[in-house]
Amino acid sequence: MSIFTEGSGGQMLRLNASGRGSKQGDVRAHNERLLLSLIRRHGSLTKAEISRITGLSAQAISVIMRRLEDDGLLHRRNVLRGKIGQPSTPMALAEDGAFSLGVKIGRRSVELVLIDFVGKVRNSQREAYAWPMPDAIINFTRRGVEKMMSEMAPSQRERIAGLGIASPFELWQWEGGIGSPSGAMDVWRSADLVHSLDSDFPFPVYLQNDATAACGAEFVFGRGHEFSNYLYLFIGFFIGGGVVLNGGVYTGPTGNAGAIGSFPVIGQDGKAVQLIDVASAANLEARIRAAGLDPSPMWKQPDGWAGFDAFIDDWIIDIAPHLANAIVGSCAVIDFSAVFIDGGFPANVRTRLIEATRAALAKLNLHGLNPPELIEGTVGNQARAIGGACLPLFDKYLLSSMPTLNEVG
Repeated sequence: MSIFTEGSGGQMLRLNASGRGSKQGDVRAHNERLLLSLIRRHGSLTKAEISRITGLSAQAISVIMRRLEDDGLLHRRNVLRGKIGQPSTPMALAEDGAFSLGVKIGRRSVELVLIDFVGKVRNSQREAYAWPMPDAIINFTRRGVEKMMSEMAPSQRERIAGLGIASPFELWQWEGGIGSPSGAMDVWRSADLVHSLDSDFPFPVYLQNDATAACGAEFVFGRGHEFSNYLYLFIGFFIGGGVVLNGGVYTGPTGNAGAIGSFPVIGQDGKAVQLIDVASAANLEARIRAAGLDPSPMWKQPDGWAGFDAFIDDWIIDIAPHLANAIVGSCAVIDFSAVFIDGGFPANVRTRLIEATRAALAKLNLHGLNPPELIEGTVGNQARAIGGACLPLFDKYLLSSMPTLNEVG
């Protein structure tokens, strides 16, 4: 059992059952992450506001914030002058305080992004292919990272926290669905991207399931912080998902929590199929290809869905009921207060899909359930790559889940 108390210097100490304090270095690191995470969530905070939220003393907060400011992770905003009391200075994350790289491995394209400490995409590269192969992705990443680093100032390069890879797990399982030659995807069984890239860079390399990474991007840089528990759906070539429980991204014992694509639904022939088979962008691509058109613009540029409106309309009509059924089934197990839907498509497609899913949800029997709020994801097409870039930030600077604390009054 662990509890928190305030030490003589104002530190928040973790005590075990015997009452002995944790190491001072661990306390310092935790408190720094706590303050950075709170400031990230709120945009900016004054010392007094942080004290009200955490219960830490003003002295302890001053020491921590001064240290973070000296390290270049925080900067001062304009002084707030009120009618009562001393002027206060809000502190915010410094955009150049840290940088992070993220790679998204998709079934039709790979993308590399460089983000700053507040989540702004500073640089990006994208490459389309017929199907993903490890060597091509490793070479793309090496070239892309080298180019991006060459365009950064030396002081910025020193602040790169790491490279996060967002990739579907067990890519060889999807050989039949992406049109690759028989056996071509077997190379993924022994591929180790982290090992292959780790020695190339002066910073660590991380790996996470792509949909879970996208969920992390919404949690850190989107609206995810507004809800303690929610289901996250990301529709790319295949549909995937993520789960947030008790204010933190929950990955599960194998890192595959929220694998909504495996959810069973009823297909058009009345037989049980998986959600991934009937509610993915792969279905839309197949329709476009069957009409004799080239669907590759969907994967080559973010707005490449323009011109396929007639196909998109029918696709949304078909997949919305399946999404609604999967949402109800998920909420019957975990009482999610919200469900986010995002994907590798333009914002107007996302809006239309949310509206159709909301209408389909209203037609279902929800007796005994609290209907979740359906919310548009805010990160968008680059959510998986940005989510990959979040992994080093979580490891070095942020808390992966927020403690239950009183909000700023």
